[in-house]
Amino acid sequence: MQKEKDLNFNIPMHILLVMKELEKSSFEAYLVGGCVRDLLLGLTPKDWDIATNAQPKNIRHLFPDSVYENKFGTVGVKIRGEAVDNNKITTIVEITTYRIESKYSDKRHPDEVKFAKTLREDLSRRDFTINAIALKVVKNKEVEIVDLYSGQKDLKNKLIRAVGDANERFGEDALRIMRAIRFSVVFGFAIEEKTLSAIRKNAENLKHISPERIRDEFVKIILSPAPAKGIELLQEAGILKIILPEIENGINVMQSHHHYHGPYNTVYKHLVASLEKCPSKKLEVRLAAFLHDIGKPQAKRGEGENATFYNHEYIGERIAKNILERLKFSREITNKTTLLVRNHMFYYNVDEVGESGVRRVVQKIGLENISDLIDVRIADRLGSGVPKAVPYKLRHFQFMVEKVSHDPISVKQLKLNGNDLMSELGVEPGPKIGAILAVLLSQVIDDPTQNIKEKLIELAKELTKSKVEDLRKMAEEKIKAEQKKEEGLIKKKHKV
Repeated sequence: MQKEKDLNFNIPMHILLVMKELEKSSFEAYLVGGCVRDLLLGLTPKDWDIATNAQPKNIRHLFPDSVYENKFGTVGVKIRGEAVDNNKITTIVEITTYRIESKYSDKRHPDEVKFAKTLREDLSRRDFTINAIALKVVKNKEVEIVDLYSGQKDLKNKLIRAVGDANERFGEDALRIMRAIRFSVVFGFAIEEKTLSAIRKNAENLKHISPERIRDEFVKIILSPAPAKGIELLQEAGILKIILPEIENGINVMQSHHHYHGPYNTVYKHLVASLEKCPSKKLEVRLAAFLHDIGKPQAKRGEGENATFYNHEYIGERIAKNILERLKFSREITNKTTLLVRNHMFYYNVDEVGESGVRRVVQKIGLENISDLIDVRIADRLGSGVPKAVPYKLRHFQFMVEKVSHDPISVKQLKLNGNDLMSELGVEPGPKIGAILAVLLSQVIDDPTQNIKEKLIELAKELTKSKVEDLRKMAEEKIKAEQKKEEGLIKKKHKV
C-alpha cells in the first residue's frame, strides 16, 4: 500500500459518504476498477464501484434502501436528494463484497461465487493490471492506493497486461479478449506480448459469448479514437474471423481502377482505411463506412484492373443486414446503416445530373440522411487513397441538395391529396387514390412547377381514366427508368 498526498481527485460527495458509512461500522471500503484507472489518468469516471469486506446482509443492514438481485455480491444502494451533488434525484451506488471465483464452464460467468476476506484476494481475480488498483480517501486529499500488480506502472507505460496468468484470465471470461482490444484503442495503449499471445490462443472461446456482449464491445471499438487499429488488432489476433468472417473474406480480394494501386488495393484494406478516414462520429455512419464495399468479394467478376463489382452495393446491403442482425443491433441502427450501404454509389456529375436527379436521390435517401451519405462517400474516397475529401462535384451536389430541399419529394408535399381526389374528381376511396398520387409525384419530381393544385387536378383527370394496375405500372416504369439511367452512369464511371 502507498499513501499519496494532494491528488486532486474529484470524487462525488455521495460516494465518499457511502464509503465513510461502511468504515464507521468497521468495514473496509475501496474504490476499485475502472473508476480508479480513470482518476489516475486524469479522466472523469462514468461509474463508481466500491469493494468491501462487508457481506451483502451487512450492506443491506447499513443501507435499508437498497436492492440485491444478483448472485455476485453486488448491492445497489439508493442515495436520494441533496447528497447527490446537490441534485434532488436518486442514484444507485454499487457496493460489491470482496470475492473469489471458481471455474468458468461457460467462459463468461463463474460457476460459483465465494466471498473473500481480503482486498488482495479480490484484486487477484480482476482482468488487467490497470483495472486492479484500489483507492480510498484517508483524510482530506490524502488517499491510500493499493497496487499489487504494478497497474500504475502499466498506466505510465501505456500497456494492457493481464493480472497473473493471462491464459487463466481469458479462460475464465472470454469477453476479456474483446475488452483488451477495446482498452487498447480507447486509451492508445499497447497490449503486452504475453497477454496478446494468450488472446490469440483463447480467441475461439468468444464463440461461447452472447452476440449482445460482443456487440457492446465492438461498438466501443468502432466509436473509439482509433477504430481502424481496433479492426487490425482483431484481425491479427484471430478474432475477426470469429465475429466478422464476412470482413475477412475481403483480405485477398484485389480491387480495380482507382482502388487498384497503393496500400488500399484489397477490399479489406480499403474498408479498414475508410473506417479510419470516416469524418463522422455517428455509429451507423462509421458502420456504413466500414461495411460499404463488403459485397465486393461476392460481386467480383474478372481480375486486375478490368475486374467488375456490379451490384455490390445491393449484395453488401444484404450482408450488412445479416451481420447487424446477428450481433443484435437495434432495428434503427440496422436500417440506417444498410440504407447508407445500399446508396453509397449514388451518381452525381455536374453536367449529367440535373435538379430532378438530385430530388430523386433525396427522395430515396431522405433529406435527413444526405449529410451522413456524403460522409460515407468522403470515407470511401479517402479510404481509396484520394487526397481530396470533398471535390468540386461533391460540393456542387451539396449545393444542389440545399437548392432543391424545399421541392416536393414525397406525396405529403403535393398540393393535392386524397380528399381532393374524392371531393373534386369523385374518385372512390381505395388503392386507386394512392396510385394516382404516386404518378403525380413522379411528374412533380421532374418538374416542381407542376406542384400547383389546379395543374395537378388537370393531370389527375386524365389519370382517373386508367386502371389501378396501369397507374402502378406507370409509376414503376418511371422509377425503373430513372434507376436504369443512374446505373448506366455509374457503370460508365467505373467502366463496368
